[in-house]
Amino acid sequence: MVAKFLLITDLDNTLVGDRHALEQLNQALMKARQSQALLLVYSTGRSLASYKRLRAKEPLLVPDALVTSVGTEIYYGGSTTPDPDWSAKLDQGWQRDDVLSITAHFNDLVLQPEADQGPYKVSFYLSSTLATDLLPRLEVALHIRGLDVQVVYSGGKDLDILPLQGNKGHAMQFLGHQFQVSPEQTVACGDSGNDQSFFRAGQERGIIVGNARPELLTWYQESAADHHYLAKANCAGGILEGLRHFGFLA
Repeated sequence: MVAKFLLITDLDNTLVGDRHALEQLNQALMKARQSQALLLVYSTGRSLASYKRLRAKEPLLVPDALVTSVGTEIYYGGSTTPDPDWSAKLDQGWQRDDVLSITAHFNDLVLQPEADQGPYKVSFYLSSTLATDLLPRLEVALHIRGLDVQVVYSGGKDLDILPLQGNKGHAMQFLGHQFQVSPEQTVACGDSGNDQSFFRAGQERGIIVGNARPELLTWYQESAADHHYLAKANCAGGILEGLRHFGFLA
């Protein structure tokens, strides 16, 4: 029997972005599913509602699990109720109101619409020209208040403040445990800053697509490991290239 593997991938500009390459990858993944070798997870910064809008436009396979809101919500089998065990894990020490109180003092942070917020995610827009100066000051202010949080800046515009456990990498490891798949049989794919936690998490295989954002490419150049692969092809084409590199697909 073929060894089971877990593929967990970001959506925008990673899985989605090149329709022809996505259709090719879908065919390969459907074959892997038929041999019971594949568990498929989407992990996105989008909310559940935003993911559903994307699904209506793009030919996405139905995943075994869905991780939304930058790793802070996990759904199974089309359910609209997030995994309560994961939510309970994130709830420990999370003080959303205190985060909002501190960030209110930073005038350059623009709160994203309510639809892009979450119980365990506070999200802002921040221009890349202001980020270099503002981010260190924000992290100091949060630390002084005694808040154990992560500040994740991605795509040159999106700033998310999350619980310490609440990122894509930790959600990946939680699902690996749930599905009983080892790190060595897990592959994560991404293109931007909020995907870095995939590649920092442990020994999981990592594919960085060819069109990756500068912040992820810089991280890769400084922290490359044998279990990380920088693809030449973009989007889904890069995922297919990486899966072949690691030997998960022929």
